[in-house]
Parts: sequence; C-alpha cells; structure tokens
Amino acid sequence: MTGMDVTGMDVIATAGHVDHGKSTLVRALTGMEPDRWEEERRRGLTIDLGFAWTTLPSGRRLAVVDVPGHERFIGNMLAGVGSVPAALVVVAADDGWSAQTAEHVAVLDALGVRHALLAVTKADLADPAPVLADVRERLARTSMGEVPAVAVSAATGAGVPEVAAVLETVLAGLPAPDRSAPVRLWIDRAFPIKGAGTVVTGTLAAGTVAPGDRLTLGDREVGVRGVQSLGRPVERAEATARVALNLRGIAVEDLDRGDALLTPGAFRSTADVDVTLAPGAWDEDRLPAEAVVHIGSAAVGARLRPLEGTAVRLRLATPLPLRVGDRLLLRDPGARRVVGADVRDVDPPELRRRGAAR
Repeated sequence: MTGMDVTGMDVIATAGHVDHGKSTLVRALTGMEPDRWEEERRRGLTIDLGFAWTTLPSGRRLAVVDVPGHERFIGNMLAGVGSVPAALVVVAADDGWSAQTAEHVAVLDALGVRHALLAVTKADLADPAPVLADVRERLARTSMGEVPAVAVSAATGAGVPEVAAVLETVLAGLPAPDRSAPVRLWIDRAFPIKGAGTVVTGTLAAGTVAPGDRLTLGDREVGVRGVQSLGRPVERAEATARVALNLRGIAVEDLDRGDALLTPGAFRSTADVDVTLAPGAWDEDRLPAEAVVHIGSAAVGARLRPLEGTAVRLRLATPLPLRVGDRLLLRDPGARRVVGADVRDVDPPELRRRGAAR
C-alpha cells in the first residue's frame, strides 16, 4: 500500500497504575504487542513507551501510545502523553484508585487533557461498579470532566467491543488538528535501520510532513528521505498521526528523546521563558527553586523565579523551541507534584536587579 495518504488517524495514550492491565487491554483492542523489549514481556512490566494500532469498526484508524505505570518510569510516561490529545485511563476493578492512577491523572489534568475514556479492567475478578463510580467522580474534578466509562475484562474479552465503540465517540469529539500549522515533531525514539540510515518516531500533533521536506534540528538542517505511518510508507503524513521519518544528514548518535524536528524559522529556541501557573498550583512561598519542565517528549531542568501573581520566569538548562500559548508541565521531583503552566513570553526582558521581577 505504498503511496497511501494518511488521513483520519487518531492517537490516544494510556494512563494508570502498574499492573492494572493497560498493555493487556491494548493487546485485546489492537491484536498487537505494545511492549517492545524482551525484558518487558518477561517481567510483565512496561518500562518504556509501547506502540500499537488498529482500525475501529467504523473504519477510523487508531494509534495507541502505551505508557509505563510504575513510578520509576514517570519520565517515560510524560514523554508519551505530551503530544497526544486524548487518554485511555485504566483502573483495575480488584484494586481501584492507586498511587500511580493519581499521579497519571494529575499529569493529564496539568496538561489540560479534555478528552478521555475510563476503562475499569479485570471486571471478571471483582465487581467493577464501585470503582467505576469512584473514579468517574474523581475525574470529574479534573480537566477531563464527565468521562464515559466501560467495565472490561481483557482475559475473557467481555467489554472489549464496548471499549472500541465508546472510543469511537470520544475520538469523534476531538477538535480537528491544524494541518497547515508548522511542524514540531518531538522525537520519542531514534534508531538506525540497515540500508536506510537514521529513523525517528513521534506523534505529529499539527502540520504535515512528506518525503523531500527540510526540517531543522537545533542549528542544523536535515532532510526527510521517507515517511512511514502505522508500519507503511506514505506520500505524506497529516496531523494527528504517529509517524516514522527516515532522515538524511544526521546520525543516530546525534539524536535524543526530547529533540524536536521543526519547520525552519517557525519556533524560537529559548532558555528564558515567562509562564503563568495554573491557579492555586503553588503558593509563592512554596514555589520550588528548581523543577523539571516537560513539553512533548522533552524534559529539561529549570530554575524558577517568581514574578507577579501566578507569573514565573523559567531559566531552562537547555533551550527549547517554544511559542506563546504552549502548555508546559512543571514537575517537582522532590514533592512529586506536577503543575501546568502556559507560555506567555519566549523573549522576556532581562531581570537585572533585585525587585526587577515586579
């Protein structure tokens, strides 16, 4: 099917506590194994991002980014959900709301995710009704609001068609992506392919990319030799889509997760940025001096300096390609707290003296 255009694809990410059956549900939905590492399959534990896809009964194509649920891999989870517009929140009927459920939901809330589906798994092991009611009530207090919910058992297959059907409804309600926007593809994997060279993958949240395009990465320009989506070569990929780009002019060793491929001249790379914190996020006297800033698949250390009200100046350890209106996530690893922040100025005035912040 070479030469097929990519249209009408949707991308969702999983979220939820370790051992609540996220990967098992993804397997039941797609027939694909999302865990890419032999160690993950041996231990039954998702460590890094997994990817799977399927065609739903309506013909809508769906790609799933499966994230790890263990607290040690929260950085990998953040890299997976950063560019994805909808979430599949998974909670087990026999365990209920748990530590990583809370942390993952806090991340989705801080990112401002508005579209989600709750799947209560292991419905063959315990009555799912109390967990359905409890978790829906908790999610209603977040950016996701009132979410549809389905009880499911991936082991018996009961509820799997219902999950697919409700997913159709959730995905139909997603806002249309801006396919004319500039490209900012946050890289979540980079690897060599024999005979082809360097390949990177990511979630294309806006814009269009095609073979022959020139994109910038840092201060260098790279060429797009080929584009694949859902395992097939395509003439072009349009947002929203999971894409793999075969790049010309850069070695795998020069790439990291969190790098971004950009439309030339469309983004300002900046180390100083002014943001507004979500209301009630951190009191000024409790503002950490340092935090980790997450956007897309990038994670960068930053120093925080309070300005006025909820405004904060961030000094990033590594410059990031940002635009006014971007939503960042600030994580205080010490307190295990996450806060959403909106970019207000990517070229702020210097603060030369004490009190200048005012």
